[in-house]
Parts: sequence; C-alpha cells; structure tokens
Amino acid sequence: MSVDAATTTTTVETLADLRAFEGRPLGTSSWLPIEQQRINTFADATDDHQWIHTDPERAEAESPFGGPIAHGYLTLSLIIPMWEEVLTVNSVSTKVNYGLNKVRFVNPVPAGGRVRLNATLGKYEDLPKGGVQLTVDAAIELEGSERPACAVEAIYRMFE
Repeated sequence: MSVDAATTTTTVETLADLRAFEGRPLGTSSWLPIEQQRINTFADATDDHQWIHTDPERAEAESPFGGPIAHGYLTLSLIIPMWEEVLTVNSVSTKVNYGLNKVRFVNPVPAGGRVRLNATLGKYEDLPKGGVQLTVDAAIELEGSERPACAVEAIYRMFE
C-alpha cells in the first residue's frame, strides 16, 4: 500500500487492501481547468445552451455570478477523470460507476476556474458474487474557495 505525496494517489494491490481505508482519505486529484471551450462543448453535447453558460458577454452583464459558469452536470461529470487520479487498485479488471446517493451543487464554477477532487472512502462492502462496492464521500473543490463546487456521495463497484 502506498500514498503518493505529489499527487495524493492511493495505490493498493488488491481490493481487500482497500478495507483498511474505510473512513479515511484516499487522496486529492490535480487541478483541472474549466475553460469556456469545455463549457461550450458540454452545452453542445447536452443541448443546454442557457446563456449563463454560453454567452460570456451577457453573463458578465446580467448574471448574478458576474460571468459565465460551468453547468453543474459538467462539474459532476469531471469526477470520472479526477477519480482515476485518486485511487489505483492494481488487481482490478473492471470498474463500474454504480450511482450516486447525494449530489449538491454548492458553489458555481466560473469559466476559467479550476476544480479538483478530494475523496474519502466512506464504506467498503463485499458483493455477493465477488468484487466490492465503495461508497465515496467526494468534494469537487473550487480553487480559491472555502466551499466546494460540488459535494457527492458516489458509489463504485470494482472486480478483480
């Protein structure tokens, strides 16, 4: 078992090794920039072109946020690449995003802002037919803010 101080990635050999991390921090990802182009691409993919996301001039003039902000679901979707930085289980062959128990969009992410994932293993459960279910308490932090952009209780399943 190791925790890499530079990237705060937890690395374990097997799923059973993760049991020792229940209730403990797993790590923190690197900062991920949320540029206007990423916001526009997400708007195109989801057909959500609300002006507070995609019209910087209008958002600066009329928005209560002082400029364009990322979609909440864009911020949430970025948990996937950031999660990959936080935990490595060398023996795992299959990973599944099983669901979410809670999601709160606590703080808007401005275009040009940066986010990172801070994750704690809340619960470790063996599955009846092999593998484990991990309930992860996650905060998608917004650089420069004391409040996270998004608070999530995510559920992942992993199989060796």
